[in-house]
Amino acid sequence: MFKIILVFMMFVSTVFGGLPAWSAVIQGPPDTQGSQFNTRAERIGRLRLGQPEKDVGRSIPCRPKKDKELFEAATGEYVQTWKYAECGIVLKMSSDRRGGAKVVASILVTSRCQLVTGKGIHIGSTESEVIRVYGRYGDQDGNTEKGKRFVAGSIYDGMVFDFKGGRVVGIFLGAGAE
Repeated sequence: MFKIILVFMMFVSTVFGGLPAWSAVIQGPPDTQGSQFNTRAERIGRLRLGQPEKDVGRSIPCRPKKDKELFEAATGEYVQTWKYAECGIVLKMSSDRRGGAKVVASILVTSRCQLVTGKGIHIGSTESEVIRVYGRYGDQDGNTEKGKRFVAGSIYDGMVFDFKGGRVVGIFLGAGAE
């Protein structure tokens, strides 16, 4: 299937006078199960993926405990975990070079966190509320498990809601697997 799409894009490129093949955008039907989840547009409070470190402090009232910066071979970036224990927030911060300016690579919020997602879900929301607002983005890879976890998008780029007793106990935004 991928080869067919690639050949089609190359054909379009040739017919329409030099448009690069990668410029074609193929969109699926809107708001259907498995629709594309846009992690870059999603927010938890004022936190978002790609947010520069200088803006993070304005979004969190607690002080972080910063782990040692490490090279992550899977991404080729230098990463550091910033833990805001008092606020129930853990950020994975990344940079393309050691000691460089960092951006938010992933966000994890847990029990002490009062922040709300862009669609109004927070720690304590019900599983049915999560399904109602994020259900159309359900993953197609079998990582969602009723009563335990719901994945919007995918574990490679999405939002993961963990449940206990029918309520949200954790929200993760980013790439949970590389």
